[in-house]
Amino acid sequence: MNKQALRSDLLLLLTAAIWGFGFVAQRSGMEYTGPFTYNAIRFMLGSLSLLPLVVLGKGGDIPPGGAYERGKAAASVIIAGSCLFAAVALQQIGLMFTTVGNSGFITSLYVVLTPIFGVFLGRKTGLPTWVGAFVTLAGLYCLSAVKSGGGINPGDIITAACAALFACHVLVIDRFVKHIDPIRLSAGQFAWCSLLALIAALLLEPHINSWASLISGAYEGQPWRPLPVLVSSLMDGSFSRRNFISGAIPILYGGLASVGIAYTLQVVAQKNAPPAHATIILCLESSFAAFGGIVILGEKPGAFTFLGFALMLVGMLISQWEVIAGGNRR
Repeated sequence: MNKQALRSDLLLLLTAAIWGFGFVAQRSGMEYTGPFTYNAIRFMLGSLSLLPLVVLGKGGDIPPGGAYERGKAAASVIIAGSCLFAAVALQQIGLMFTTVGNSGFITSLYVVLTPIFGVFLGRKTGLPTWVGAFVTLAGLYCLSAVKSGGGINPGDIITAACAALFACHVLVIDRFVKHIDPIRLSAGQFAWCSLLALIAALLLEPHINSWASLISGAYEGQPWRPLPVLVSSLMDGSFSRRNFISGAIPILYGGLASVGIAYTLQVVAQKNAPPAHATIILCLESSFAAFGGIVILGEKPGAFTFLGFALMLVGMLISQWEVIAGGNRR
């Protein structure tokens, strides 16, 4: 392996680690802010972190165009940002009921679902995708149903829906990125996602704990303050500086590290990394999430949970076998 490829692989590994530990930040952030508030702030930060690249024109050349092209670009941002908002909203809500490890692996289902959904768009997919899907579903069963004694954790169901939306988001981005450069598309969709999350925080967050109790009778509630209460607490000083700093750390990580830094690292690394390397290394994101949940949050997965983790990781890799095999032939 040449030095350039090795450097790219190390950058991809760092990207996967940042994204994986981002699940820990998402769970920790909800000790202080509601799920929509967390997403609103972190995606605003993510959008702002990409502005220097937008200003410097690092996203690629923009074809000249008039009002129609600008309207098409705006529509792309709105559609992609709305899909992203729905996916991350379900991901945050799912984390209210399930573990960080489960969330990381189940979210990664989008790797398997994306080529399957692509069939409905006329794309072909081979046998490895379907074999990988079967193995991944077996892992999901071990992760959720077996662990819960036959009953499926509602958080796992919500997170699986999030994975389906992420698969749709991947297909949406694949379609729109042909018409608008990726950096501008990313910055725009993050900003739109942040706006939608802010609206949801104002309208829905005060009711989430009561709705969550209806979803799961075992739900004990979260200690966060809904956005309107949080704002008034910050204004009157009843929200302590210690809580402010403790809450800011996971939000800053989620916005600047997971979105701004990791996204940039991925773009830089994949210029020189073989597709096989990128596929395998980025699949490790879920493993880093599980590791972070165990080491940082003290989660205690059992034997079936580890079996589920292993099966899901193997299933994801099998589903990408054509990419991996093709990359090995390069």
